[in-house]
Amino acid sequence: MGIRRELEANFDFEIVDEFLDHSAMMIEVMEGLIVDLGSEQRYTRSLDELFRIFHNLKSAAGFLQMEPMVRLATLVEDALEQLRSYPGPANDDVVNWLLAINDIFLRWQDDLKLDNELTKIQFSLLRLPDMETV
Repeated sequence: MGIRRELEANFDFEIVDEFLDHSAMMIEVMEGLIVDLGSEQRYTRSLDELFRIFHNLKSAAGFLQMEPMVRLATLVEDALEQLRSYPGPANDDVVNWLLAINDIFLRWQDDLKLDNELTKIQFSLLRLPDMETV
């Protein structure tokens, strides 16, 4: 049984569908916001928006008991909170790490649509980059 069928067996179909729709919208805008972290002018706005997105993904995935998604979103949310103490812009290591995180969320979105098991998180994603600006 894939992740979607498992979710639909445990939760109302409408809740699962709403999660798929809302997470797709949030994941769709992630990449542009991540790239904007490299811009001094857009750093704070993008950081705040990304924090909100990961917080929402963490909460929704927590409700649906999707532990890998909850854990990764929590890690990213904590990292973004740390970034708030830096004036910006974000360095290339941070941007590249977040783009790799975005990739796994895109894969998870596909896994949900195709009713596959969730793709495993690469261990390298769990290591935070150096967050100090250059």
